[in-house]
Amino acid sequence: MLKTVVSGLKPTGELHIGNYLGAVKQLVELQKKNLRRLYFIADYHSLTIPYSPKEKRGEIMGMAIDAMAAGLDPKKSIIFLQSHVPAHNNLAWILSTLTSTGQLNRMVEYKEKVQEGRVPNAGLFGYPILMAADVLIYDADFVPVGEDQRQHLELTRDIAQLFNKRFGKTLTEPEALHNQTPRIMSLNDPKKKMSKSIPAGCLFLSDPPDIVHRKIASAQTDSHKTIGYDPRKRPGVSNLLSIYSGISGRPINELVKKFRNSGYAEFKKALAEEIIKFLKPIQQRRKKLLQNKAGVMRTLEAGTKTANRIAEKKLADVKRAAGLI
Repeated sequence: MLKTVVSGLKPTGELHIGNYLGAVKQLVELQKKNLRRLYFIADYHSLTIPYSPKEKRGEIMGMAIDAMAAGLDPKKSIIFLQSHVPAHNNLAWILSTLTSTGQLNRMVEYKEKVQEGRVPNAGLFGYPILMAADVLIYDADFVPVGEDQRQHLELTRDIAQLFNKRFGKTLTEPEALHNQTPRIMSLNDPKKKMSKSIPAGCLFLSDPPDIVHRKIASAQTDSHKTIGYDPRKRPGVSNLLSIYSGISGRPINELVKKFRNSGYAEFKKALAEEIIKFLKPIQQRRKKLLQNKAGVMRTLEAGTKTANRIAEKKLADVKRAAGLI
């Protein structure tokens, strides 16, 4: 029986190069392996911040289009909408009765959001439980995670263990698939993660060549005269090297050697050209998908139908084990 990998993409804006290297690239590469893949648009997870319905509809469609343009293939993976599979929330409620508020209070991401000044809602607090349900409902064997999601996966495993201990072996405890690409930081402030909230420091997959050149040319580096990799002491140029390595597939030490005698201007020009070459086929596919939104929706509906069939079967197993049926 095929092993299963599950991952979600939250629709809160356009995909950028940090999203691609931090998550989507790994999901695309997993399509080459002998696995059952379920990739969903995590629209429920995107509701914990204020939004307008019109914008949300656009973001959901936009994320589906960006993800497919970047390489997620509905012929190789089940691509669907989280909110259209009720079993996610049904399982989340059952799991919430096994999860202590103390466990949720310890979640680093939740604490960071509160420290940023965000007024926490119940959805934000219970976010990790729905994340657990997202993967447990499909008996996920593997979940691709970045460093900032490791704690959530550990909670998922803890919840699965508790359920199995109390009601009998029912839920699969997923393992992490760690992304080896370093976290991509903002171009104009390499101490902060690349984010659409800082557009000047964010490289979107839709950025045209002139914008790419401008953003890379103005990217923060340092006062050194040579190209070198040291994320702690030289975060700016190290971030650019991580981007270069991530999109080209060339090791960072090889790039450092290649540009050892180059100045920042020459290095940045080469990086911008590499990014433009990398983005061209993605942007071509994106343009075609934007012209066929009805086809994209049909793809999501077909994937959702398949996901529902798998999830409902697992939910029945969970309810039976928990004494609900």
